[in-house]
Amino acid sequence: MSSFPKPDTRVKAVVASLAAVAALVTLVVWRPAGILSVVLALICVLLGMVAGVTVTAARQAPPHADAPAEQWAAPAGYGVDADTLEAIDPRAVRRLRTPTGGYAGDAETLATLDPRAVRERRTTNGVSDR
Repeated sequence: MSSFPKPDTRVKAVVASLAAVAALVTLVVWRPAGILSVVLALICVLLGMVAGVTVTAARQAPPHADAPAEQWAAPAGYGVDADTLEAIDPRAVRRLRTPTGGYAGDAETLATLDPRAVRERRTTNGVSDR
């Protein structure tokens, strides 16, 4: 464990922006030639991006990070526990959901159908229902 406290995101943003400004001022005032000017420009861009990201993180952070998170209330259930759900027969539920006069085709029924018979049922008097 560290003996130093972790800095706040706002503090990081201020430090990064001040360092970016210092690198920019150094680049403008000193005007070094060659690779040193490229390195200072890259450091300035990098520090500017770090400052931008930390400012965004500070804006999106909750107002009081030390406060405990708000607890969501459990949704009101339907009064059905896991044992009851396991005991429910899916075919009975499917029959309840089927409107009167409708067809409740489950996977077992569809697997037993002959595709040729279905095709023959679809064509009545030589006219297809498609």
